[in-house]
Amino acid sequence: MKNVKIIAAAVVLMVLIHACSTVPIIGRKQLNLLPESQMVSMSLTNYKAFLDTNEVVTSGTQYAMVKNSGERISKAVEKFLNENGLGDRISSFDWEFNLVKDDTPNAWCMPGGKVVFYDGILPLCQNEDGVAVVMGHEIAHAVAKHGNERTSQGLITQMGGMAFDIALSQKPEQTRNIFLSAFGVGSQVFVALPYSRKHEYEADELGLIFMTMAGYNPEEAVAFWERMSKMGGANVPEFLSTHPVDKKRVAALKKLLPKMEKYKP
Repeated sequence: MKNVKIIAAAVVLMVLIHACSTVPIIGRKQLNLLPESQMVSMSLTNYKAFLDTNEVVTSGTQYAMVKNSGERISKAVEKFLNENGLGDRISSFDWEFNLVKDDTPNAWCMPGGKVVFYDGILPLCQNEDGVAVVMGHEIAHAVAKHGNERTSQGLITQMGGMAFDIALSQKPEQTRNIFLSAFGVGSQVFVALPYSRKHEYEADELGLIFMTMAGYNPEEAVAFWERMSKMGGANVPEFLSTHPVDKKRVAALKKLLPKMEKYKP
């Protein structure tokens, strides 16, 4: 019995080691238990379902800003990762950038590079540089695979560590909610869990780098998050429920600005 436990522990340790990866630029080791192919497959299914049940904007100035910033930043990200031997991290990505009619101030990016902006966040963005702040931040979450981490944590804490495919088979609705809550999608159906402070700081830094590499003004990030921080109170917007803001976070962004010089094209 003792030998069985030792073997089981060794197998678990091997799985955990195999599941470890490193966040680009940041260098933090992370635990992603789900295969990326599974994450992307789940993403495609739920992304299509979301677009099918929401009004998608396909023209106009706001649409153009979202589309243009997404294309510029994604190209900059691909170039950087490929040049640094990290292209495999986004090899399964097929970028899409959509704007939907929804007054909720929100945006998200699923595995595989599926991005959605709600037009309710655009007044806070004010211009394309502001859109690039949000775009870079959300793409950063996807590149850093924070969603995989959060889904893995959800499976451990809410499903007792059950394998994703088994959980999806036996408890499809609960599993789907865990997956979607990792990206702040569909808050009308369930509560979206806030990103950890660690993930937020990482996405802030990576997003700032990505938007700078794409030729946008990184100083706009400070202005955007300061505007967001003023939207607290009783009616906290959706974006703030998953992206908490405080003075320390804004101060951290200001501290990063001088470092952006080396990332300017």
